Amino acid sequence: MARPVSALELTPEEKLHLQRVAHSKTGSQRDGLRARIVLRRAEGAREADVAGALGVSLTTVSTWSRRFELQGLEGLKDRPGRGRKAWLPTDKVRQVITRVVQPPKGKKKWSTRSMAAAVGVSHQSVHRIWKDNDLKPHLRRTFKISNDPQFERKFWDVIGLYLNPPDKALVLCCDEKSQCQALERTQPGLPLGIGHIRTQTHDYKRHGTITLFAALNYLDGKILSRTETRHTHVEWLRFLKQLDRETPSELQLHLIVDNYATHKHEKVRHWLKRHARVILHFTPTGSSWMNLVERFFADLTQDCVREGSFESVRELIEAIDEFLAVRNEEPKRYVWRAKGEDILRKIEKARAALDRVITS
Repeated sequence: MARPVSALELTPEEKLHLQRVAHSKTGSQRDGLRARIVLRRAEGAREADVAGALGVSLTTVSTWSRRFELQGLEGLKDRPGRGRKAWLPTDKVRQVITRVVQPPKGKKKWSTRSMAAAVGVSHQSVHRIWKDNDLKPHLRRTFKISNDPQFERKFWDVIGLYLNPPDKALVLCCDEKSQCQALERTQPGLPLGIGHIRTQTHDYKRHGTITLFAALNYLDGKILSRTETRHTHVEWLRFLKQLDRETPSELQLHLIVDNYATHKHEKVRHWLKRHARVILHFTPTGSSWMNLVERFFADLTQDCVREGSFESVRELIEAIDEFLAVRNEEPKRYVWRAKGEDILRKIEKARAALDRVITS
């Protein structure tokens, strides 16, 4: 009489984890194979059948089945000490890691080859050490830590509108995109074919600039806009009056704006006193990232303004109007998902790091 097949037992969490690993397109083939072995054995398949189906030896199936049965998910990991041993001297590795923040004389950053020449290893080794230690001296990103004394109060005022929008009101993220240039490329781009990339000439003719005033409706993603030749308090006030006309009069308007002097002009404040339904909420100084209309401006720049070639300011305005019309037919809503507490923790950490740099 044949011996009954013993199936591996999985908890729901273990099964979900193994299925994720088995179907991952970015994980290692080794981990995926081990996960598939355990999943098939958990379904009651015999070790010989699993080996045949996966194209591996019976010993392989038996080994990982036994390891899982004894140690669970931990049993599917490689034991310490296996694999090829590091051959680079420890002091060389330490130099590659520590000197990455000490640029070479006359330069502001290292390359893999300049670091390799300075330390005495290959540039492939430098690349591997940087990758293993998550070091990226070749990359740069901008930042700005607000020094607004009322930062936290303004922060929660704006975040509160995103996370808990008031009833019977509209939340509008407002700003102006100034200096939109009507640039005409001196020659048309070359034909695009298979294996080719898009081209445009490096030089251009300037035909003037415009300012785009925009209000992003946080609740539905639609855009109210206005183009002007300038961006003083006069144009800003015209845009406020437009928002007042084009929105339901029974609703309050909560406008998220930055601290640009135009937004606080005496005539603007006087108009706001007479239109109590329009309430301005100012982002902290140096914190334009909190205003979601900036995300829309990025899409506009990338998909319309930067990619075009415009023979006049009028042509640029028409292109922007068409972009806005298409977008408002199927509006894209930007939803704030980050928790305020998490953001504040990151900011405090960044402030502490900046203070250490300043005082060092």
